Amino acid sequence: MQLHHLLKLNSKTKRRIGRGGKRGSYSGRGVKGQKSRAGRRIRPAVRDLILRLPKKRGFRNKPKSEKPAIFNLKDLSLLLKTRFQGTPVALNKRFFAEAGLLPKNFSGRVKILGKGDISVPVRVEGISVSKSAKTKIEKAGGRVENESR
Repeated sequence: MQLHHLLKLNSKTKRRIGRGGKRGSYSGRGVKGQKSRAGRRIRPAVRDLILRLPKKRGFRNKPKSEKPAIFNLKDLSLLLKTRFQGTPVALNKRFFAEAGLLPKNFSGRVKILGKGDISVPVRVEGISVSKSAKTKIEKAGGRVENESR
């Protein structure tokens, strides 16, 4: 029997890897990257949002004004002739949504422009209308009520 055959009681081999902590190797920090480094500090997300705001004078964080959904008289007269056989109709947002020209929950503006002609008398309600379209609608026997701007 030799000395190296004897078991030493309460003896552990000492490993010195990845300094810091009792876990050895990478000490629970993972491999590479910012989070495995000493002194790491992640910048708060609010800081990035603040940096995106312009520093110029007069800047206001206001939403962009949306462009209205535009329809020409020639398209409307074609729709009225094919679907409604020339019967007088009230043109409003609900009409355009039911005709499938706008989404059902459309919240933007609608405007009628004067390109083309219309022969059917229509009543326009709560929709903005150009001057040329207004004259053509009134000439055809229709009318424009509570026009929105």
